Amino acid sequence: MPEPADRIKTSQPHTARIWNYWLGGKDNYPVDQAAGDHIRTLHPGIGDYARADRLFLGRAVRHLVADLGIRQFLDIGTGLPTADNTHEVAQRLAPESRIVYVDNDPLVLAHARALLTSTPEGATDYLDEDLRNVDVILEHAAKTLDLSRPVALVLLGVVIFIEEDDEAYGLVRRLMDALPSGSHLVLSHTITDPSMPDVDAAVAFWNENGTPRLTQRTPGDVTRFFDGLELLEPGVVSCSRWRPEPDGGDLPDEVAMFSGVARKP
Repeated sequence: MPEPADRIKTSQPHTARIWNYWLGGKDNYPVDQAAGDHIRTLHPGIGDYARADRLFLGRAVRHLVADLGIRQFLDIGTGLPTADNTHEVAQRLAPESRIVYVDNDPLVLAHARALLTSTPEGATDYLDEDLRNVDVILEHAAKTLDLSRPVALVLLGVVIFIEEDDEAYGLVRRLMDALPSGSHLVLSHTITDPSMPDVDAAVAFWNENGTPRLTQRTPGDVTRFFDGLELLEPGVVSCSRWRPEPDGGDLPDEVAMFSGVARKP
C-alpha cells in the first residue's frame, strides 16, 4: 500500500479537509478552501453543520460516559483530529476509557498520532480501513476493546458516503449485531428536506467537483439506522437540537445534519 503522503491528492477538494477548513483548522489546501467558500455561497449556513456535528459529538460522549457508564468507543469515519476528539472528551471524565478510531483518509492517517495521546489508564488505537470492511474493523478493534462489554459505535457523517441504502443500513446493522446489549449507536447524517433547497444545491455542487460523493437521506431515512434500538430522547433531530447546552454558542436552531443516540437492548 502507498505511503499516506503519496495517497493524498491536493488537486481535488476532499470532504475531510473542507470540514477541517470550516472548523478553522489548518489541515487543508487552497483547492479545499475554494470549494468550501463556493459551497458557502450556495448555502451560507453550511459551515455551521461542521460545528454543530462536532458539538453534538462532545455532548453525546459526555452523556454516555458520565451518565451511562460507557468506557469503550469505536469511532469510524473519525475525520481530521481537532479540539475535543472522542478520546479526549471520554478520558477527561473517565481516564480508563478505551477508544479505537477508524478512517481510510490518508490525511487522517498522516495525523493519527494526535488521536493516540491516551491517558496511562486508558488506551487509543487507529486503524486505516474502510467502513465497508466490517470484519477487519471488528477484528482489529478487539485488540483494544472488550467486545463482550458495551461499546459506543460512533458514525458521524460517514454513512453519507454509502450510496446504496441496503448497503448503508446493512453495514450499521452488522456492526451493532457484533456488539453486546448495552452498547450504543451514535450517528449523524446530512439530510434532504423541501424546506432546505440550498442544501441540495450545495451537495450537488460537491458531487460534481469533490470526493468522495455524498448521499443525502430524509430525516425518516436517518431514523431507520436506529431500527431495533432504543432511541434516547429527544430522538433523531438536528445536531443543534440534541440535548443542547445553555452555552452552546450562536448555532442556528436547525441544521441539515441530523443525529441520534440509541441503546441496544
